[in-house]
This record gives sequence, structure tokens and C-alpha cells, in this order.
Amino acid sequence: MTTLPDRPRTALLVIDVQNEVVEGAARRDEVVARISTLVDRARAEDVPVIWVQHSDDGLKEGTHAWSYVPELVRRDGEPVVHKKYGDSFEATDLEAVLAERGVGRLVVTGAQSDVCVRSTIHGGFVRGYDVTLVGDAHTTQDLSEYGAPAPELVIAHTNLYWKYQSAPGRSAGTVDTADVTF
Repeated sequence: MTTLPDRPRTALLVIDVQNEVVEGAARRDEVVARISTLVDRARAEDVPVIWVQHSDDGLKEGTHAWSYVPELVRRDGEPVVHKKYGDSFEATDLEAVLAERGVGRLVVTGAQSDVCVRSTIHGGFVRGYDVTLVGDAHTTQDLSEYGAPAPELVIAHTNLYWKYQSAPGRSAGTVDTADVTF
């Protein structure tokens, strides 16, 4: 139902599942395992897997902290979108990567729920994509010392409000890993 013409395909986005980003994150191992399951399913169904990787002053490109977690291995030919902002579309080639593959629907996983995941689901939606958030395949670190709610509440709230997101000509929603359709 995307508003993007000639974009019938779906892609799986794996956002910032990098060593430092998910270190100490809520349900880290469970979330990474679910993302791995989705990556395997997407590959088996010939669905593009798009890897998004963040860098900034505190997360230096090329370091161990910046690298993807060892449980998730990108295959040759699967694109990596390098970003410096929360929204994976902002100042990146993500739109071109998706257009080249005819993608109009995004299935989104990754970290952090309240920053890059949230920015990207909104960024895709306002650009005309259908956006499905995988509710049990995203996570965040505990930022309560800075005034944020506990991680489980951040994740639950993100899932709740995205479940009811709507706009003309686009669809949004939240599903669990077991219910993802590509």
C-alpha cells in the first residue's frame, strides 16, 4: 500500500546492532537471536537485508565498539548504510539502496528503540514507505539516569504507539518475530 510507485518489494532493516550500542541493552541476547532468525528467513525468501551502521564522535568507525555483534554476519552483496544521525535516511544512501531494489515496505529491527529505531520508522513512514516494526526484535540501553523510562517501558511504548500509527496511503504496525511476513 506504499505511496511509492513501482516499489512492490519488502526489505529487512537491521539498525545499529553494534557491539557498543547493544552492550548492556535490555534482552540483548534474545533480540539478537530474533534478528538472526529474521535475517535467515529474509535470505531464504530472497528479501533484501539492509544493514545500517552508526558512527559519531563516541562511536569511531573501524573500532570493535563500532563493529556489528559477532552473532550477526553480513553476506557479500548485502548493502551497508553508514549513518551519522538517528534517522537512517538522513544524509545516507538508504533511499537509493531501497529504490534500486524496488522496496516500498520496511520491516525494522535493531537498536536503540528510542533513538535510531524510532527515528528511522518515522523517517521511512513520512517518505512514503509502509513500515512494520518487529516488536520483540529491537532494544535499548538503560538511560534512566538521564531521565528516560526503564528500557522495557521504552520498548513497550514504542511498540504500542507504532501499532496504531496511520497516514493516507501507507501502513504501519508492530508484530512479533513469529508473525513477520515478507
